[in-house]
Amino acid sequence: MSFRTVARTAVGSARASPLSPLTASLHTTAPAKFATEAPAAAATATKPPLMKTFQVYRWNPDEPQVKPRLQQYKVDLNQCGPMVLDAIIKIKNEVDPTLTFRRSCREGICGSCAMNINGVNTLACLSRMDRDPSKQVKIYPLPHTYVVKDLVPDLTQFYKQYKSIEPYLKQKTFPEPGKENLQSIEDRKKLGLAIAKIKLEMAKEG
Repeated sequence: MSFRTVARTAVGSARASPLSPLTASLHTTAPAKFATEAPAAAATATKPPLMKTFQVYRWNPDEPQVKPRLQQYKVDLNQCGPMVLDAIIKIKNEVDPTLTFRRSCREGICGSCAMNINGVNTLACLSRMDRDPSKQVKIYPLPHTYVVKDLVPDLTQFYKQYKSIEPYLKQKTFPEPGKENLQSIEDRKKLGLAIAKIKLEMAKEG
C-alpha cells in the first residue's frame, strides 16, 4: 500500500469517527446556553423607554444677567437607577455637563446631596423616584440658604454653627505627639452600630 493511500485512509477514518464525550458536550451544550440567554438580552434591549420629566433649578453666578429658572430634562427610568441622585448624575453625564450639585457617600450619611425635592428637604441618594411618568420631579437647592450655583447651597453659616456646638465625641486621652490616633476594634463596632441605627431610623421615617 502506498503512502498516499494510507494517508487518505487515515483522513477518511478521522472524518468518520464520532466525537468524544467531552467534545460532544462542548458542541451541544454551549449553543443551548447562548440560546436561552439571547431572548433575555433581546427583551432588555427592546424594553420601551419610560421617560420622566425633571424640573431642575438653575442659576449661574457667572451670568448675573440671567435670572434663576427651572430647566426641564427627560430621563429614561428604564436606563437609570431608582434614586433621584441617579437621575441627576445621568443628566450631568449624558445630557448637560454644566449642571452643578454636591454628592459623596451615596449612603445617606454625609448629607452632601441634601436638596429640596418636590417640596421636601431630603437627601437625593435616599429619595426613591415615583415611576409614574406623568408625575414631574421638581428639584431646588436647600431653602433659606444662599446659592453658590444651581443645586449647591452655601453652607458656611451651617458649618460655623456646627462647630460652635461641638456635636461630636471627645476622647479623654490623646496619643503621643507624632503618633497615629488608632481606633480599637470595640470603637469601630460602636461606630458601625451607630450608623446602622441611624439608617434604621431613617428607613422608619420613610
